[in-house]
Amino acid sequence: MQRRVLLRLLGLLLASRTLPPAQAARPQKILVIGAGIAGLAAAQQLHRAGHGVEVLEARERIGGRIHTSHLWQDAPMDLGASWINGFEGSPLGDLARSIGLRTAQTRYDNSIAYGRSGKPFSASDEQRVEQLRKRIKRVLSAAQDGATDQSLQAAVEAGLDWDSLKMSDRSLAELLLNSIYEHEYGGSTREMSAWWWDDDGDFDGGDVIFPDGFGAIAEHLAKGLSIRLGQVVQRIAWDDAGVRVDVGQILRADRVIVSVPLGVLKAGAIEFAPKLPATKRRAIEALGMGVLNKCFLRFARTFWPTDVDWIERVPERRGEWTEWVSFARPTGKPVLLGFNAADFGRQIESSSDTQIVAGAMRALRGIYGDAIPMPLGQQITRWASDPFALGSYSFNAVGVDPKMRDDLAASIDKRIYFAGEASHRKHFATTHGAYLTGLRAARELAANA
Repeated sequence: MQRRVLLRLLGLLLASRTLPPAQAARPQKILVIGAGIAGLAAAQQLHRAGHGVEVLEARERIGGRIHTSHLWQDAPMDLGASWINGFEGSPLGDLARSIGLRTAQTRYDNSIAYGRSGKPFSASDEQRVEQLRKRIKRVLSAAQDGATDQSLQAAVEAGLDWDSLKMSDRSLAELLLNSIYEHEYGGSTREMSAWWWDDDGDFDGGDVIFPDGFGAIAEHLAKGLSIRLGQVVQRIAWDDAGVRVDVGQILRADRVIVSVPLGVLKAGAIEFAPKLPATKRRAIEALGMGVLNKCFLRFARTFWPTDVDWIERVPERRGEWTEWVSFARPTGKPVLLGFNAADFGRQIESSSDTQIVAGAMRALRGIYGDAIPMPLGQQITRWASDPFALGSYSFNAVGVDPKMRDDLAASIDKRIYFAGEASHRKHFATTHGAYLTGLRAARELAANA
């Protein structure tokens, strides 16, 4: 199935290149909160410029929402970020090439879809899906010109005259809403803004994964940095004399870069003194934090088509195990990755691993039969329950003004700076967006040093 068509932002690309090191006019003592890609990018830039930089990370590992698991020693699995989208043009593509990371390309059009019967879509099924996709696209285009914002779901239901749809068409429309929109943005279509859901951009080139793990990029950015793990920041206070960060003890600095996820800010896990400006508080409250959870299943052998990358299915209930990625072709490993996003992605987190695997296997047996083998192992994420993430990535919720991302990014009193994917106007919800915000925060801080 076709994914969303994204903007090509060459101007932003050219502006995003890594800044060259420069000597600091007056070396500063800088604390960076969070060792995700945004915080590491900022810290590395400022370290190279001669500032005294220390990174405080709440976890006992670096990377944040980049997390490569080595549980299966011959098959590293990325529990967080997996893909660089638009590899040829992305600044992370440049970085990956410069450090010699192996890549493998996946393609959305290299896919197969199954109906509720378990049989692959027929030509007429594909035609009907494409017709519905185009209708939804037209409806949403019209909704973006509407007088008032509404949820993406409400716009589609009104535009398709939902109650008049045959049950089979409604199931296909639900599949499209979940697969194209919820899995892409992490938010429920009942919460996503019909005005601004797609107010983002992309870079040219294909989508690639790293057979050796995305974590290698975080490790590269962390080289030479002073990083303290297990440091849970409770309070950040500042005045004309500098900044005080409470991690159970008070750490002092000239300036601070806050790069924690939007979910942590929304939860109020860090106290700010004085309070954050009203515009920033409104942005934190209004922006949505989405969920995309993963369930990796490793088998002794492949029993699914090995020449496809994506597997989709029409579920019994909306959003349950609709989308899978096969690692058989790009990496040669008999691993399937099942995604669950938005409402069901949150709901499933309260289930045990055993219950989650059982649900995944019911879905797979509905396609490939009862004789398929049980997995040899599984790896399962729960990003919404993770206290240092509280979600996967941000999305534009109903009532959001895209300018709010600029408000989130704005510095305070030349003391407190902000980075992270949610603070990028056009590349939110991406690792390259997070990386670019780290460079931006470092540039702003250096200009005020």
